[in-house]
Amino acid sequence: MKSEFLLAFNEICESRGLPKEEVIEALKTALVSAYRRDNQVSNLQNIVVEIDPRTGDPTILAEKEIVDSVLDRRTEVTMEEARRNGHINAEYGDVVMIDSTTAGFGRIAAQTAKQVLLQRVREAEREQLYEDFSGREGELVNGTVQSISGQNLTIGLGRTEAILPKSQQVPRERYRPHDKIRVYVLEVRRTNRGPQIFVSRNHRNLLRRLLELEVPEIYNGQVEIKSIAREAGQRSKVAVQALQPGVDPVGACVGMRGVRIQSIVRELNDEKIDVIEWDSDQRIFIAKALSPARVSHVFLDDDPQEGKTAVVIVPDDQLSLAIGREGQNARLAAKLTGWRIDIKSLTEAAAESLQNLDHPAVDKHLRANPELIEKAHLVLAKKEAGRPITSEDFHILDRIVGGVEGRIIAERAAEHEDWRKKRAAARRAVPDNAWQVPLDALDLPGRIHNLLLDNQVETVGDLLLVLEMGDHVFLSFKGLGDTALETTKEHLARYEKSKAAAAPVVVATAVPETAAEVEAVMAVEAEEKTEAAAAEMVESMAEPMEAAVEAEAEPVVEVAAPAEEPAPVIEDLSHSLVKTAPAPEPKKKQPVIQIARTAPPLEEVVDDKKKSKKVRKGKELIFDEDAGAVVTKRKRKGSRHRDEWDEFEDF
Repeated sequence: MKSEFLLAFNEICESRGLPKEEVIEALKTALVSAYRRDNQVSNLQNIVVEIDPRTGDPTILAEKEIVDSVLDRRTEVTMEEARRNGHINAEYGDVVMIDSTTAGFGRIAAQTAKQVLLQRVREAEREQLYEDFSGREGELVNGTVQSISGQNLTIGLGRTEAILPKSQQVPRERYRPHDKIRVYVLEVRRTNRGPQIFVSRNHRNLLRRLLELEVPEIYNGQVEIKSIAREAGQRSKVAVQALQPGVDPVGACVGMRGVRIQSIVRELNDEKIDVIEWDSDQRIFIAKALSPARVSHVFLDDDPQEGKTAVVIVPDDQLSLAIGREGQNARLAAKLTGWRIDIKSLTEAAAESLQNLDHPAVDKHLRANPELIEKAHLVLAKKEAGRPITSEDFHILDRIVGGVEGRIIAERAAEHEDWRKKRAAARRAVPDNAWQVPLDALDLPGRIHNLLLDNQVETVGDLLLVLEMGDHVFLSFKGLGDTALETTKEHLARYEKSKAAAAPVVVATAVPETAAEVEAVMAVEAEEKTEAAAAEMVESMAEPMEAAVEAEAEPVVEVAAPAEEPAPVIEDLSHSLVKTAPAPEPKKKQPVIQIARTAPPLEEVVDDKKKSKKVRKGKELIFDEDAGAVVTKRKRKGSRHRDEWDEFEDF
């Protein structure tokens, strides 16, 4: 026989739709809160609750310290009681878990447990609802209209509610409370008060899901829905394709005597649905998309700048049917195919073609046939006079339109295709890393920079692509002329030059394959740089130093600009000076030797850019006869407190 606990526990799980584990955890949390409230236990003390799944009896374990004499039974326990609870090897000072189950809680503690339990159950229920409906986004659900608040509807979905906004409602539909409707789950948001679900009745995927439910071939994958164009409540067009040979996609969707499609029409409150077979040839597909109108010609022009445009020629009596009421048929066909559709009547297109006979793309044989052109003029005059036109007359106009306008649009499409190929080749010529460099790196003038940004030129790669296409593409931008083009090229060349200078120099030598070879090549390069710098330093200092030694006077010796590699230059400088300096008299060699020995302190001057500038501007090297050595003469600026004076330091 089941206990009352199990009965109540199972009832909560079934009514709330929650798993047993979450309800058990909520009950444990409630008992812990009740124990802390009843015994005034700190939140730092560890409290664990265990529940017997068969009987529902709880066991409360509290963390306590083993002591000799108990002063606070809430946090301390004796050794004997600890061993009775199974802690045989425990020692004084240990913290152990002791059974502290009470016979009952007080009124306040019980109320606290109830509130905690209900709160945890509600949180678990909200999380469960969110998980359920977040996985159902893009699906159909059955609901009931519960209330109408303002322009929004509240749809009951069983355990929760959904919102049907005004923007997602069908304009001609009228909703009343307790109506059963099917809605499309548009979005599920997580909020503090539970999941917020938004549904739709005018989304085009609602029609897709209804077709999947009613047509088994679509659900099984034998027929694929390629595209859907819908104006909710009025008309829809669906393009389908058969993925299995021998299957009629349109017939599968319509069903025997239209049973399948009529079921969907009733669900959508008599919305008209056109099912069209998809075709890989865009001309045929566009002609079918304009059904029930009959189409004479379809000319395609894929302009890279203006987009894809289809010029459709229809007979005069089919023009209103092709356009539809308020342009609805043409609008749905454009959405279904993805092409901008320009519909013309046959007589209108023929009149334009006769005016463009001088175009170089027109067929020469057509221009050389004056009889056909004269007949076309007579047919147009007959049409303008309101006289009836025969099928032969329409055939003549059809030949004129196909030979003139068709050729012109075909030539324009070929030019656009060549332009796309040229652009693809120019794009391959642009380095990949240039697309990651912003246009600010070129430091262009503000006006040119802003105009380029207005024309979607945001990176160096975009600018290189424009220049690769030709200067005329750059000059076609509004506000940019020849001066701006030259300035842009100069900044681009300066950027490339600085980038090349910053890049490491690669010596055209054999590529080393081992680490030893790499170290050997680096050592040779460093030695070559050191020798070159040392030679340059010696040449700049040899003549002044020789003059100073021979004259034994106080000549001014200017220190040359330090080389880029200071340390190696200083190390070789002493040897270079000793070897390359002319051999003076024995008494006069001492200054030269002193300079070579005191050369290392120049490292500080070479390494520090600020100090090197001061050496070039305000320091001089002179030979002091009294000291018998070369000293540094530093000039100081005078002020109102002192005159200009010199200061000597040892070199």
